[in-house]
Amino acid sequence: MTSLEDRRKLSDVIGQACHDGARLAQACELAGISARTLQRWRDGQEVREDARPAADRPKPSNALSEQERERIMAVVNEPRFADVPPARIVPMLADEGVYLASESTLSRLLREHGQNSHRGRSKSPSTQRMPTTHVATGPRQVWCWDMTYLPAIVAGRWFYLYLIMDLYSRKIVGWEVHDSDDSEHAKQVLKRAALVEGIAELDHKPVLHGDNGATLKATTVLYTLHWLGVKPSYSRPRVSDDNAFVEALFRTAKYCPQYPSKGFADLQAARQWASEFVHWYNMEHRHSGIQYVTPAQRHSGQDMGILRLREQLYEQAKQLRPQRWASQTRNWDHIATVTLNPERDLPVNLPMCNQDLTIKAA
Repeated sequence: MTSLEDRRKLSDVIGQACHDGARLAQACELAGISARTLQRWRDGQEVREDARPAADRPKPSNALSEQERERIMAVVNEPRFADVPPARIVPMLADEGVYLASESTLSRLLREHGQNSHRGRSKSPSTQRMPTTHVATGPRQVWCWDMTYLPAIVAGRWFYLYLIMDLYSRKIVGWEVHDSDDSEHAKQVLKRAALVEGIAELDHKPVLHGDNGATLKATTVLYTLHWLGVKPSYSRPRVSDDNAFVEALFRTAKYCPQYPSKGFADLQAARQWASEFVHWYNMEHRHSGIQYVTPAQRHSGQDMGILRLREQLYEQAKQLRPQRWASQTRNWDHIATVTLNPERDLPVNLPMCNQDLTIKAA
């Protein structure tokens, strides 16, 4: 909107140009407005102010009633949703067979009540370039692993969390916590994950992607990979985002409310926390990258049925109150392909089940 002062200045300049012989339409075009706009601005000889901000706008017919608004705020303020954003509240309610409003409506109501501030200690995510490595169209095709430090309450002492994640389902398929960084620990967690996931019975063994750390590239680890038939893959030197899925998982772990900000008392406490976190992450955490289903549901194939039920619920809600939808309902389509570090020209929609999943070793 153009302020009253700017309107008067433009009107005076255009009037002076017309007085000097210019045509009104051409003068208005140079000023960036139309002659009809200038006519609407002028009320006789006086330029009038924009009346749109003070206009009387009737309430939309499809607006939420006061009772609906109160019910929505009562639900989102329940203790179980205290630290949950609308993006996760909506699918959680959908799994319970409850539809209150869309995600944008929940965000708007929280904003109106001053409750839409950032929840948690994490910083805003930054966009990073992702080079090509591997594609997964199902579980047990591509694994990612890494080791992270867990601080002790004693300054300078650390515990070490070894973790393997399935790229397709985001499920943690193997983990261990130790008080030292040793390749033997990495070998053991790898063998346990392979046993639990039944790798020996697979015709096509998974790819295991990790960084260039000395522990993950040790000779004993490479021998174990060869013995299991698992294909090793490593991040490129001096590239920090080649293993982004595991790094994101570590970020989720260290910014969750249960993570002790002052460190762990001993090894047993670190293992107890890791066990509880892995159970929560696999069985309860609705992951935003897989349509807000849990990693365990996606790993077992249950996510397709869950997403179909959500879609049916939304269609029923749309049929009940069609005036509240401008177009289609929320997209609950199944995510069939997950790419580790995708490249723009990578054909990720091709079937990969019977192909070698090593697209390009980083």
